Amino acid sequence: MDFTEEQIERYSRHIILPEVGGRGQAKLLKSRVFVLGAGGLGSPSLMYLAAAGVGTIGVADGDCVDLSNLQRQIIHNTDRVGKPKVLSAKETIEKLNPDIKVITHHGRLTVDNIREVIRDYDVVLDGSDNFPTRFLMNDAAFFEGKTLVSGSMFRFDGQVAVFKPQKGFPCYRCLYPEPPPKGLVPSCQEAGVLGALAGVIGVLQAVETVKELLGIGETLAGYLMIFDALKMTFRKVKVMKDPECALCGPDATIKELKAYEEQACEFKAATCES
Repeated sequence: MDFTEEQIERYSRHIILPEVGGRGQAKLLKSRVFVLGAGGLGSPSLMYLAAAGVGTIGVADGDCVDLSNLQRQIIHNTDRVGKPKVLSAKETIEKLNPDIKVITHHGRLTVDNIREVIRDYDVVLDGSDNFPTRFLMNDAAFFEGKTLVSGSMFRFDGQVAVFKPQKGFPCYRCLYPEPPPKGLVPSCQEAGVLGALAGVIGVLQAVETVKELLGIGETLAGYLMIFDALKMTFRKVKVMKDPECALCGPDATIKELKAYEEQACEFKAATCES
C-alpha cells in the first residue's frame, strides 16, 4: 500500500514502531472493526481506533445523546444533545480522521439482525451496558467466528476480556454461563459510574483490538483484567475454558441465538432530534 504524505505524517508514530511499521499500518487501514455502543466504553474505543487508522468502523446504538451522558461519553458534546449517538460519533470520527469509513446502525441489534451486521468485520468490540446484550453479542460472535473484545464497568470497577473460542480460548459463557436474574444487578442509572473509568476501560479495549488486528504482543484471551479505580490496582485473572459450556463446549446445547429479557440503558432505539 502506498501512503500519501499526509498519512505518513499522521501515522508516523506507528510506522516507526518495529512491531507495527508501514506494513502494520497498512493492515490497520484495511481492517474492519464493529463497535457495539457509542456510550461510555464505545466513546474512547471509537476515538482511539479511528486515530489509529482502522479503516472501517461500524457502530451501533439506538439511543440519543443526553446531557447526563456527557460526564463519560466523550465522543459527544453539548451541541449534539438530542442527536442519534451513532451520527454524533460519526461526526467526531470524521473530524478526527477523514481516512476512516464509518458505518452506522441506529437501532437495536436483535437475534434477527446481529449476525448479518457483524459478519463482515474482523473484530467485534462490545461496549454495551447490560447483560442481555452482552450475551447476545457473545453468542453472535461465536457463531460468526469473530474475536470479541469485551468491556464492562460498575461504579469504580471495570473489566476487560478478549474471547476467541474459535482459537481454543474460553468464551464469555465460560466465565458467566447465564445472565443474572432481572433486578439483581442495579441499572446504570441506579448505581452510577465514575466518568473517567469509562476512559480507562474503553482505551484498554482499543489497545487489545489493535493488538488483535496486528497480531502482536500477548493476547488477553484466557484472562480477565480487573481494574479498581479507588485502589488504583489491576488484577489479571486466569479464565479456564469450561468443558461443559453450553455454547462452546464439546456437548454444546446452544445451537442458535437466544434473546433474553431486555434490561438496557443504552439500546432502546429512541426517537431523536433530526
